[in-house]
Amino acid sequence: MGWKKSSFIILFILIIFLSACNGTATSEQIYNHLEKAVELEQTFEEQQNQIVELEQEEQEVYSQIIDLSMEEFDQIEELSGQALDNIETRKEKIELEKESIDASKEEFSNIEGLIADLEEETATEKAEQMYNVMMDRYDAYDQLHESYSESLALEEALYTMLREEELEQETLSEHIKELNESYQKVIEANQEFNDLTTEYNAFKEDFYTAAGIEVEYEEDPTPEEQEGNPDEANEPEKEKESGE
Repeated sequence: MGWKKSSFIILFILIIFLSACNGTATSEQIYNHLEKAVELEQTFEEQQNQIVELEQEEQEVYSQIIDLSMEEFDQIEELSGQALDNIETRKEKIELEKESIDASKEEFSNIEGLIADLEEETATEKAEQMYNVMMDRYDAYDQLHESYSESLALEEALYTMLREEELEQETLSEHIKELNESYQKVIEANQEFNDLTTEYNAFKEDFYTAAGIEVEYEEDPTPEEQEGNPDEANEPEKEKESGE
């Protein structure tokens, strides 16, 4: 009988020990998935800065076009062609962005089945909050991508119109109004994405603290450094003038 009692105690301790190890291993697994998800967004970050530069170039081209008269139609046609090439390049870059975000989402989703294995109640709560906000962020990106794609389609239509010698001012003005409205949708979608990014980062830090994961955080960027910060999607700071 003594042997059986001893065996039970050893087994009980072993189960507790393995359970504690499992809790630690789970938090480490979650950490690895979170940081891998960040790495997979590197392409997204890289494209953001390039897209901003392309937007500025396109706006400069548009400004040149509206300063020209119909007597200079050859130049209008040439500049419109440059703008159309610019739009095609941005289309390619936002698809690279989306592939990067989709890969990040796939990696991040791996933590869903691990959260319930966390031992600390506070860590579990923070992980669930973090997970829900991040999934909302991915949804917000999808909306941002859709809105930006619609704006690009309207820009493409604009420069195609500008290559028509018989283009009427009223038609152009109506299209520019629609384009500017689409820019506003992009700005709003972008703000939602940025807000959720900030919220996620806060929950992620809270989770690491609750789970006892020691990490080093980078210092907050200065306002100058934060401009064009790849952690947030860039807003298109532009509005088309009709040239009337």
